Amino acid sequence: MKKLCSFLLGASFVLAAAGIAVAQDKPGVMRVPPPVLTITREFVKPGKSGVVHERTESAFVKAMTAGKSNQHYLALNSMSGKPRALFLTGYESFEDWEKQNLADMKNATLSAELDRASMADGELLDAMDLSAWVYREDQSLNQTGNLVGIRYMDFEVFQIKPGHEEEWNEAVKIVKDAYAKMPDAHWAMYQNVFGREAPAFLVITPRKSASEIDRDFANGKQFVDAMGPDGLKKLNELTASAIASSERNLFMISPKMSYMGEDLAKADPDFWGHKPE
Repeated sequence: MKKLCSFLLGASFVLAAAGIAVAQDKPGVMRVPPPVLTITREFVKPGKSGVVHERTESAFVKAMTAGKSNQHYLALNSMSGKPRALFLTGYESFEDWEKQNLADMKNATLSAELDRASMADGELLDAMDLSAWVYREDQSLNQTGNLVGIRYMDFEVFQIKPGHEEEWNEAVKIVKDAYAKMPDAHWAMYQNVFGREAPAFLVITPRKSASEIDRDFANGKQFVDAMGPDGLKKLNELTASAIASSERNLFMISPKMSYMGEDLAKADPDFWGHKPE
């Protein structure tokens, strides 16, 4: 079982790029990190990923664009684990989630187009599910920035043993205190609310390039030095007691399968400046 410290040795939630910021106060623009995050997982049949799946997903993007929906979402394709796509949607609250869904449902033309797109897309899928998460600011570190320049996302889910949340909280505090002594340390933590066995936590690490993974593991000695032998021993004891399992996977952002705001396309045109086919 992978321990919490082994992942956070490489955690670096770097969202700012070239000093360009995407506006966070405009309707339909996803705040980073959003207070409420929903994640839809689509498990794709063998041979149906890549361009084939991208084509059916473009129907959703065209429908949302034509319907001027404010419910933006970010799409990612798996680079490890089972072939799947993730669709991330951020909300200010669960009430906001409800309002956005109701607004789209009242748009009869949009609903009809989404139903047609769902039928075509469903032919490519083995399964799908949806989960909802809340941002844990107290367990995150140095959260500023946006999605400009980001190309990958590193996800790790920790399944916590029931009744052992306090050990988890203490372990995260120890790690956070150690990283507070190091420059450029950042990560975002989410706690599951709906859609999977609880308690569970999700660490998200957006990356500008895969070279950041090499850099983070090379810099792991700084974390070990900051912790010290006693701190590492305590952390290992807490994680062994608290964590039932963990899984880490790397995903690549798909701009063609995403429905994001125009501000992002203007800020990062080489990557986001496309139109749905």
